[in-house]
Amino acid sequence: MGFSHSEFSRMLFITLFVIMNCCMVSYGGNFYQEFDLNWGGNRAKIFNGGQLLSLSLDKASGSGFLSKKEYLFGRIDMQLKLVVGNSAGTVTSYYLSSQGPTHDEIDFEFLGNVTGEPYILHTNVYSQGKGDREQQFYLWFDPTKNFHTYSIIWKPQHIIFLVDNTPIRVFKNAESLGVPFPKNQPMRIYSSLYNADDWATRGGLVKTDWSKAPFTAYYRNFYAKKYSKSQFSDAKWQNQELDAYGRRRLRWVQRNFMIYNYCTDYKRFPQGFPPECRKF
Repeated sequence: MGFSHSEFSRMLFITLFVIMNCCMVSYGGNFYQEFDLNWGGNRAKIFNGGQLLSLSLDKASGSGFLSKKEYLFGRIDMQLKLVVGNSAGTVTSYYLSSQGPTHDEIDFEFLGNVTGEPYILHTNVYSQGKGDREQQFYLWFDPTKNFHTYSIIWKPQHIIFLVDNTPIRVFKNAESLGVPFPKNQPMRIYSSLYNADDWATRGGLVKTDWSKAPFTAYYRNFYAKKYSKSQFSDAKWQNQELDAYGRRRLRWVQRNFMIYNYCTDYKRFPQGFPPECRKF
């Protein structure tokens, strides 16, 4: 029995739809399966069947969680909704880290502020125990009103920080200049909400208002993609950074929203900038 053109097209569409859905990795891991609540007691909670996680901070303690798995290269996505209102003195951290005195680390930290003033997004990269590679940004939206996606792409040649899939920072492998790069130590995902009013808001001048406690941040739609060994043999894939649109978006963010870059801090480095700054 033959098929009409419309019937054939419909069957082809259904077949392709099924194939695509079978091959795609679902977005949004289950927090029960992927993470352990490692401090803060009942201030850290998983609910909605493992689809939502919250961290809270009060005067007695903050809270945090860490991933059950370790990662060595990949893409990590997490949606966060930050502490609303007067969040001055609080820090919500979300980062990859190994352990030990020569640990590697890739950081997002969200520095709270008084009501009506913007959060500061603080980024840093540690390699073999050395950090001090800070870049800071304002965001182009209110991160307390809705969930937004914060991502890390980690390859042997570079690390890309993204917000809502917009690149805000690229940290390149500068081993050719003698700068260690995170590439040998598997890392877990960590997040915590804690009090840092000795430094977080205006250098510690603005203290946490505990009358507003508890402070709460929310997480959802965790997604992690580990890169396969076969990809590492593909030189083109390894070195691929951003397309033309991504480079334009990166320039837009850094031109309009970057408020600190260690690679331009003359007072901090009067004898000359760190060698990796030549590559930025």
